[in-house]
Amino acid sequence: MSKTSPAEFVNQVKAETKKVTWPSRKETTVSVIAVFIMVILASLFLFFADQIIAFMVNFILELGN
Repeated sequence: MSKTSPAEFVNQVKAETKKVTWPSRKETTVSVIAVFIMVILASLFLFFADQIIAFMVNFILELGN
């Protein structure tokens, strides 16, 4: 396998970059909104799951007193 020179590597990167199909502004906006919604839903789920587990642990620990 032959080594690629740095200049040839840069040329190959430029050629590959031109082949990429970049998302439109609308697609990017929709994706960002979807990600934020999923982050909010996941954080709410984890918050409430944590609260329920904490309540159960406290309840069990108080039974021993």
